[in-house]
Amino acid sequence: MSRPSPSVSNFAVWLLLGALLSGCGGSGSSGDTDSPAPPPISVTPPPPTPPPEPINVNIDDPVLTVEFNEPITPGGTSTLVWSDEFDDERLDPRRWFFETGDGGQYSLAGWGNDELQWYLTDSALLENGRLVITARRESQNGYDYTSARLHTRSRFAFRYGRIEARLRLPGGQGLWPAFWLLPQEDTYGTWAASGEIDIMEAINLGGTGGNTVFGTLHYGGESPDNVFSGNEYVVPGSATDEFHLYALEWDPTEIRWYVDDVLYAMQNFWHTASADYPAPFDQPFYILLNVAVGGRFPGAPSPGTVFPVTMEVDYVRVYSGAN
Repeated sequence: MSRPSPSVSNFAVWLLLGALLSGCGGSGSSGDTDSPAPPPISVTPPPPTPPPEPINVNIDDPVLTVEFNEPITPGGTSTLVWSDEFDDERLDPRRWFFETGDGGQYSLAGWGNDELQWYLTDSALLENGRLVITARRESQNGYDYTSARLHTRSRFAFRYGRIEARLRLPGGQGLWPAFWLLPQEDTYGTWAASGEIDIMEAINLGGTGGNTVFGTLHYGGESPDNVFSGNEYVVPGSATDEFHLYALEWDPTEIRWYVDDVLYAMQNFWHTASADYPAPFDQPFYILLNVAVGGRFPGAPSPGTVFPVTMEVDYVRVYSGAN
């Protein structure tokens, strides 16, 4: 049997080695030369994300509108002179101002009532055609609760006529919703010499407060020489699960309170230390809406008080009687 020639076998090995080296893509005089580096890629960083737009803002130069309305006579005609139906996307800063904090800016920490909330602008929103004020159990600047308080001072004030709001109220121990009026100017002195009108306030609804709301006047001298007088009313149905209409009619010599157009209280005498009757309720007053937490009137929330809770406002309307 013949054997393969060694010289032929070595030649084949060298051919194979050459083919392998050629297949490695070597170039130039040395097989150690690297491939050229790819060109750098220029990457433009994205622009920084802008901070979120504030939900609610205050304006520094509001325009005050004052309505000197005609009294409303029972069964008489009336004219709508101001309203907010809350149908926009956000609250109109030309109509409403947000008071924030704890009242310390007025030297009234706890708003003069030992209240436990810190007021924020974003605790009030417009949802489904309603103003929604939300009280939460959350820490803010040393306080354990947050809520919202808004008013029309330096934007809208009125004297005499009818004011009403359709409200659904929050329930629970330590909760204090209110719909009320304060004087545009302290004509007769600081609180309560120039007066306060509480159209509706309630405390601890669904608990020790039952289903009761209050209508109250504050007047007399400056604190602590002030006095108050008022009445209470048990709302039919539920004040927390249903909407009810809370209204006040105001004329020079009488103030009347209504729930769902049922008259439940009237007052026709008040006084102030610095002027004659019908002062102090003969001046323009502005509107306030808020939900307080805690304070001397309702007491503190209990461990069973459920948060968050809301007060919903369907609308606020002001009417003048016929001339």
